[in-house]
Amino acid sequence: MAGSTDPPSVGQPLWLLAELTYKCPLHCVFCYNPTQHAHIHDEMSTAQWVDVMTQARKLGAAQLGFSGGEPLLRDDLEELVQEAHHLGYYTNLITSGVGLTPARAQKLKDAGLDHVQLSFQDSTRELNDFLSHTKTFELKQRVAKLIKQHDWPMVMNCVLHRHNLPHVRKIIEMAVALEAEYLELANTQYYGWAWINRDHLMPTREELQVAEAEVNAFRAEQDAQSSGQKCRVLFVVPDYFEERPKACMNGWGAVFLSIAPDGLAMPCHNARDLPGLQLPNVKDTPIADIWQRSTAFNAYRGDSWMKPTCRSCDERHKDFGGCRCQAFLITGDATETDPVCSKSAHHHKVVQVVKNAPTRRNIPIVFRSDAESRALHPAP
Repeated sequence: MAGSTDPPSVGQPLWLLAELTYKCPLHCVFCYNPTQHAHIHDEMSTAQWVDVMTQARKLGAAQLGFSGGEPLLRDDLEELVQEAHHLGYYTNLITSGVGLTPARAQKLKDAGLDHVQLSFQDSTRELNDFLSHTKTFELKQRVAKLIKQHDWPMVMNCVLHRHNLPHVRKIIEMAVALEAEYLELANTQYYGWAWINRDHLMPTREELQVAEAEVNAFRAEQDAQSSGQKCRVLFVVPDYFEERPKACMNGWGAVFLSIAPDGLAMPCHNARDLPGLQLPNVKDTPIADIWQRSTAFNAYRGDSWMKPTCRSCDERHKDFGGCRCQAFLITGDATETDPVCSKSAHHHKVVQVVKNAPTRRNIPIVFRSDAESRALHPAP
C-alpha cells in the first residue's frame, strides 16, 4: 500500500567489486573513478585482499570483479585470481587491456580467471586514442584476439556519448569481427570525471534515438540469421533521457559490495563522494559488520529514509528511489528523489541539461590524470 514504510532487509552481497588500484595508464574523460584519486594512497596488500575475498565469500558473494583503475598494474593479480578461484568465485577481469601480454594471459588462465571485459573508446583509432589520451587502439585489438585465443568469454564495453554515438554501427561491427560474445554499449553515467565533462559529453535526444535505432536494426538482422555466432548487444539508455530512475545497484546495500584500493567499503562505486556517510574500512571492521550493521550501508535501505515523493510512490520497491549519488550531485541532497524521475521537484534541471546540450560543446574537456586530480582537489 502506498504510503506505508518497510524496515530495511539485509540479504547477501552477491557481487564483490575489488577495485585493486586507482592507477591507470588511460586518462578517459568519462571515468567513474573519484576525481580526488591522486590523494588516495595506502593500497591494500595481497594478504588484505585475500582476507576480504574470504570474508565476502563466507557472507555469500559469488561473483568477483577485479577492477580499478587498471587491475593489471598490480603485480599480484594472478595470485589474487588464483585465491578467488579456490574460494569458488566466478571471476571477471575488467580491463583496458594495457598490460595483458601473452605471458600474463596464460598465467591468468592457469590461475582460473573465468571472464574478461575489455574496454574500447571507439571504433576508430583517432577517437579511441583521443578520448583516452593514449595510443592504445591497436593494442586493444591485439588484446581482444588474445582473449579469444585463451577461450575466455569476452564482453566488449564501449561508453557512449555525443562523440561516438554516430559510430554505433561501426562499433558493433568491430565487436562482431573480434568475436565478442557481448557488447555493452553503456551510455555515459554522469559521475566522477564524466560529471566534470557532462556538458561536453551530453548528446541530444535525436542523436541518442538514431543510435538506438541502429542497435535495434542490428538485433533484427542478427535474429533473422539462421546460424553463425551471435553477439548480444546491450544498450543502456542514459538516465537523463528517462522519465523514471533505474534501480541503481538493485538497491542500496542490496547485492553489491565495492571495496576501494585503500579498503573503504562502499554500496556503490561513487559512494565516497556522498557527505556524512562515514564509510567503514575493511582494514579495521569485519565485512559482516559492514554489510549488516554499518550506518553507511543501512543509510538508504528500505524506505524510511525517503522523502514523501518517493515514500508515497507505488514504484519505490521497483526503483528504490533511484541513484543516491545522482540525487546529491544534481540537488545537493542525497535523500532527494532521483531527479531523472518526472515526479521529482528537480526534474526540470535534468530536462534543461539535455535541452542545453547542443549549446555547451565548446567548453574545455578535462582528462583524468593525477595533475588534474590535484588541481580539482588541492591539498589542505
